[in-house]
Amino acid sequence: MGEFSFTLEELAKHVGAHVSGNAQVVINGLGSLEAAREGELSHLSNPAYKHHLADTAASAIILDEKNLAHWQGNAIVTANPYLAFAKISQLFAAVPELEPGIDPGAKVDERATVAASATIGPGVVIGADCNIGADVRIYPNVVIGARCRIGAGARLMANVVFGSDVRLGARSIVHSGAVVGADGFGFAPDEQGHLHEIAQLGGVEIGEDVSIGACSSIDRGAIEDTVIEDGVKIDNQVQIGHNCHVGAHSILCGCVGIVGSTVIGRHCVLAGAVGVGGDGPIEICDHVTISGMTHVSASITEPGVYSGGVLHNTSRQWKRNALRFQKLDELNRRVARLERALAMRQSATR
Repeated sequence: MGEFSFTLEELAKHVGAHVSGNAQVVINGLGSLEAAREGELSHLSNPAYKHHLADTAASAIILDEKNLAHWQGNAIVTANPYLAFAKISQLFAAVPELEPGIDPGAKVDERATVAASATIGPGVVIGADCNIGADVRIYPNVVIGARCRIGAGARLMANVVFGSDVRLGARSIVHSGAVVGADGFGFAPDEQGHLHEIAQLGGVEIGEDVSIGACSSIDRGAIEDTVIEDGVKIDNQVQIGHNCHVGAHSILCGCVGIVGSTVIGRHCVLAGAVGVGGDGPIEICDHVTISGMTHVSASITEPGVYSGGVLHNTSRQWKRNALRFQKLDELNRRVARLERALAMRQSATR
């Protein structure tokens, strides 16, 4: 991180905050409260880490007004330290280098249009009738199918694959190994049970400022497009089935799996390994949070936090509970019979 250098005042101005202490102290890197060294900036965004303030070696800390009393050193003071840290972190990000222009090792179809300011790395393949916008950066060995549109300032990291008819909005990023626009999983059985593939004729529409994690997959639509709206953040190894629609600024964490034709609202959070799929199409309304490992098998119509699954326990206790769970229906029937018998006895004594 030594290649970057900012004064604390410059960083505070960047995030609209104010400085407590020496505004001219030089920051040349970022660090956690536990591991930060002199010259580095840290942040206190979670009160669970407050005890590290006593011994951190950071030259300055991003924190809010109420925690300033617990810190005697230099600080950037803001109402939202985590957001400030996110914005400042971008100033220290080293972007992988690419030679300007189209690398000689790239293969660009003669019917494709590539903006003069775009950068195309070695081994890239761009299909017919594609449009690559201004300041797009496409890293080595990316394959882009026919009729794709890549918006201004977007980045496709190494080994990304786009099928045909994918549209990616401005400033979006797709990380290595992601596949966007592969065929959806659609088959029809005949009388003998043999499966016949359903042609996937739609595309994928991805909005602006979207992030798609490494090795994630977004299937093309069967007829209409699969849609990912503006600002959606998708973690690594996420599967989104054909004709899904994910609302703006929602978050899909690692290993989430979503069956085709699911509709997810705006500002939703699906935590790690959530599975969405049931007997029919599922809709999840805006502002829903689903905790990790939950299986969503029916639509959710009210905002809130939803959970499923069983909390961890010792293996011995878990096995005992699991055996009891298998008898839950029998227990319920016994309780119902006892309640009826009790009600009849009480009625007879009146």
